[in-house]
Amino acid sequence: MTTLGDLVKDRKLYSIESTRSVLDAARFMMEHNIGALPVLRNGQLAGILSERDVMNRVVAVGRTPGTTAVSEVMTANPRAVSAHESVEECLFIMREFGFRHLPIVDGNNLKGLVSLRDILMHQAAEIERQARKAAS
Repeated sequence: MTTLGDLVKDRKLYSIESTRSVLDAARFMMEHNIGALPVLRNGQLAGILSERDVMNRVVAVGRTPGTTAVSEVMTANPRAVSAHESVEECLFIMREFGFRHLPIVDGNNLKGLVSLRDILMHQAAEIERQARKAAS
Protein backbone atom coordinates (compact mmCIF):
# COMPACT_ATOMS: atom_id res chain seq x y z
CA MET A 1 0.00 0.00 0.00
CA THR A 2 1.43 3.36 -1.05
CA THR A 3 1.73 6.05 1.61
CA LEU A 4 1.60 9.79 1.06
CA GLY A 5 5.25 9.96 2.08
CA ASP A 6 6.04 7.60 -0.81
CA LEU A 7 4.02 9.78 -3.16
CA VAL A 8 5.89 13.02 -2.38
CA LYS A 9 9.32 11.76 -1.31
CA ASP A 10 11.18 13.03 -4.39
CA ARG A 11 9.33 16.35 -4.71
CA LYS A 12 10.62 19.76 -3.83
CA LEU A 13 8.80 21.20 -0.84
CA TYR A 14 7.34 24.65 -1.46
CA SER A 15 5.90 26.89 1.25
CA ILE A 16 5.56 30.56 2.11
CA GLU A 17 5.82 32.58 5.31
CA SER A 18 2.57 34.01 6.66
CA THR A 19 4.00 37.56 6.65
CA ARG A 20 4.62 37.64 2.89
CA SER A 21 2.21 39.44 0.60
CA VAL A 22 -0.43 37.71 -1.47
CA LEU A 23 1.28 39.17 -4.54
CA ASP A 24 4.51 37.39 -3.54
CA ALA A 25 2.58 34.15 -3.04
CA ALA A 26 0.77 34.44 -6.38
CA ARG A 27 4.02 35.09 -8.23
CA PHE A 28 5.68 32.16 -6.44
CA MET A 29 2.79 29.83 -7.36
CA MET A 30 2.92 31.01 -10.97
CA GLU A 31 6.71 30.62 -11.16
CA HIS A 32 6.55 27.04 -9.85
CA ASN A 33 3.27 26.10 -11.57
CA ILE A 34 1.53 25.12 -8.33
CA GLY A 35 -2.02 25.80 -7.17
CA ALA A 36 -1.57 26.00 -3.41
CA LEU A 37 1.07 26.69 -0.79
CA PRO A 38 1.42 25.59 2.80
CA VAL A 39 1.81 28.70 4.96
CA LEU A 40 4.40 28.69 7.73
CA ARG A 41 4.67 30.78 10.87
CA ASN A 42 7.94 30.33 12.78
CA GLY A 43 8.61 27.16 10.80
CA GLN A 44 5.29 25.54 11.74
CA LEU A 45 2.28 24.90 9.50
CA ALA A 46 -0.17 27.75 10.11
CA GLY A 47 -2.37 27.60 7.03
CA ILE A 48 -2.73 26.97 3.35
CA LEU A 49 -3.22 29.45 0.51
CA SER A 50 -4.74 28.35 -2.78
CA GLU A 51 -5.41 30.07 -6.08
CA ARG A 52 -9.08 29.97 -5.13
CA ASP A 53 -8.31 31.83 -1.88
CA VAL A 54 -6.51 34.52 -3.86
CA MET A 55 -9.46 34.91 -6.23
CA ASN A 56 -12.25 34.78 -3.64
CA ARG A 57 -10.64 36.53 -0.66
CA VAL A 58 -8.48 39.09 -2.45
CA VAL A 59 -9.31 39.82 -6.08
CA ALA A 60 -13.11 39.43 -5.95
CA VAL A 61 -13.44 41.67 -2.89
CA GLY A 62 -11.07 44.37 -4.14
CA ARG A 63 -8.16 43.86 -1.75
CA THR A 64 -4.69 44.88 -2.89
CA PRO A 65 -2.49 41.79 -3.32
CA GLY A 66 0.72 43.73 -2.75
CA THR A 67 -0.35 44.98 0.68
CA THR A 68 -2.45 42.07 1.88
CA ALA A 69 -0.54 39.57 4.02
CA VAL A 70 -0.96 35.88 3.31
CA SER A 71 -1.98 35.41 6.97
CA GLU A 72 -5.04 37.63 6.38
CA VAL A 73 -6.55 35.44 3.66
CA MET A 74 -5.14 31.93 4.14
CA THR A 75 -7.19 29.03 5.42
CA ALA A 76 -5.86 28.83 8.96
CA ASN A 77 -5.15 25.57 10.79
CA PRO A 78 -5.79 23.33 7.79
CA ARG A 79 -6.51 19.65 8.14
CA ALA A 80 -3.24 17.84 7.61
CA VAL A 81 -2.47 14.18 7.02
CA SER A 82 0.38 12.01 8.21
CA ALA A 83 3.15 11.05 5.83
CA HIS A 84 2.32 7.46 6.84
CA GLU A 85 -1.32 7.76 5.71
CA SER A 86 -2.42 5.68 2.74
CA VAL A 87 -3.34 7.22 -0.59
CA GLU A 88 -6.80 5.64 -0.26
CA GLU A 89 -7.43 7.26 3.13
CA CYS A 90 -6.29 10.63 1.78
CA LEU A 91 -8.72 10.34 -1.13
CA PHE A 92 -11.51 9.55 1.33
CA ILE A 93 -10.68 12.66 3.42
CA MET A 94 -10.52 14.88 0.33
CA ARG A 95 -13.84 13.57 -0.97
CA GLU A 96 -15.57 13.68 2.42
CA PHE A 97 -14.54 17.26 3.26
CA GLY A 98 -14.21 18.75 -0.24
CA PHE A 99 -10.48 19.45 -0.01
CA ARG A 100 -8.37 19.82 -3.14
CA HIS A 101 -5.06 20.09 -1.28
CA LEU A 102 -3.82 18.59 1.98
CA PRO A 103 -0.56 19.33 3.77
CA ILE A 104 1.45 16.25 4.68
CA VAL A 105 3.14 16.27 8.07
CA ASP A 106 5.37 14.01 10.09
CA GLY A 107 4.79 15.11 13.67
CA ASN A 108 5.18 18.91 13.52
CA ASN A 109 7.32 18.85 10.39
CA LEU A 110 5.83 19.77 7.02
CA LYS A 111 6.74 17.04 4.51
CA GLY A 112 4.77 18.13 1.49
CA LEU A 113 1.45 18.99 -0.05
CA VAL A 114 -0.73 16.57 -1.94
CA SER A 115 -3.38 17.60 -4.44
CA LEU A 116 -6.47 15.77 -5.60
CA ARG A 117 -4.82 15.59 -9.02
CA ASP A 118 -1.77 13.85 -7.49
CA ILE A 119 -4.02 11.24 -5.87
CA LEU A 120 -6.10 10.67 -8.99
CA MET A 121 -3.01 10.35 -11.20
CA HIS A 122 -1.57 7.79 -8.78
CA GLN A 123 -4.85 5.85 -8.75
CA ALA A 124 -5.05 5.91 -12.57
CA ALA A 125 -1.48 4.59 -12.85
CA GLU A 126 -2.33 1.82 -10.38
CA ILE A 127 -5.42 0.79 -12.37
CA GLU A 128 -3.34 0.79 -15.56
CA ARG A 129 -0.65 -1.34 -13.88
CA GLN A 130 -3.25 -3.85 -12.69
CA ALA A 131 -4.85 -4.00 -16.14
CA ARG A 132 -1.48 -4.74 -17.77
CA LYS A 133 -0.79 -7.43 -15.17
CA ALA A 134 -4.18 -9.05 -15.78
CA ALA A 135 -3.66 -8.95 -19.55
CA SER A 136 -0.33 -10.79 -19.40
